Amino acid sequence: MLFIKQNIYPIIFAFLIVSYLLFSVTIYLYGSGNYQMKTNEKALAGQQIWQQKNCQACHQIYGLGGYMGPDLTNATSEKGKGEEYMKMVLQTGTLRMPRFNLSNEQIDEVIAFLKHVNNSGKSVVNPEQIDIFGNYTLAENKHE
Repeated sequence: MLFIKQNIYPIIFAFLIVSYLLFSVTIYLYGSGNYQMKTNEKALAGQQIWQQKNCQACHQIYGLGGYMGPDLTNATSEKGKGEEYMKMVLQTGTLRMPRFNLSNEQIDEVIAFLKHVNNSGKSVVNPEQIDIFGNYTLAENKHE
């Protein structure tokens, strides 16, 4: 008992190291490693359109991108908006967003891409933090 009492810290340290190594080996050998979401062809085509039209210059996904337009990470599930609203904006444009003359199929592909993004996570930006110009500060984020 005296041996354990005198060497308690090295024993605890050794226990933690062995536990960490066993955990790491278990995850390495038996973890699925399949953490990516499956993306359908329509969503991939929508991502290509997103990139070709340089949408990230004005819009954000996960808080990354331009500040002229809103963050579109969860736009397909927002109250009062959703797919029909987005289709209308993509067809007609707005005062600040140009009309890109996309076909109905291309519009459906962009929306499929945004649905995929919506299902992949939540935006780091709380909608209440965004001012009328689309600016926000992450330091004030209480959404987490």
